[in-house]
Amino acid sequence: MRLLLTGFGPFGDIVCNPAQLVVEALAADVTLWEPDGPHRLISVILPVEFGAADEHIRNLIEAHRPDVILMLGVAAKRDSIGLERIALNLDDAPDRPDNAGCAPDGIPIAAEGPLALAATLPLPALRASLNAAGFPAVISNHAGTYLCNHVFYTALWTVERLGLPTRCGFIHVPLPRDLQPAGADARVALADLVAAIRHCIGYLSECPT
Repeated sequence: MRLLLTGFGPFGDIVCNPAQLVVEALAADVTLWEPDGPHRLISVILPVEFGAADEHIRNLIEAHRPDVILMLGVAAKRDSIGLERIALNLDDAPDRPDNAGCAPDGIPIAAEGPLALAATLPLPALRASLNAAGFPAVISNHAGTYLCNHVFYTALWTVERLGLPTRCGFIHVPLPRDLQPAGADARVALADLVAAIRHCIGYLSECPT
């Protein structure tokens, strides 16, 4: 399986992004990737900038044509892993500029694209597998209107335009207790998030659809 795995760097109040830490931990996991691991990995930390992230994800898909695209982002107020169902063709963050100062106000991501696109991962089965393994996971109906949604939609639209059989999805991870103030009531640690996404990779490598 050729996997494109992405996360984001710091932004706003998130000075240490768990999505980045999870991607980096999995990229360093020699049992997965090298020298004789079962998968080929392309791992990238995307900039928290609408224009640059859009260009990066399109170029990566066009260059590598992965079998699976798994994109990660942080949802700091959630306490479960969120498997995103729908990407909206909308950037709407007038009060939340990206790291380049861009604050779109209700702008379509792709003028010629549909209003929404659905993840192409087996979400109910993946949620059930995560829960059975002890990881708190839910299906979320959409990924917001910030950078996470932007790259999710861009990836799905690029795959569709290119006619690729690539399975594509976005996962929001909660802010783990390791990255919160002492005494914070968080359900998961960073190590749990790494193990959960590793579980997702294993499941998707064995699940044909």
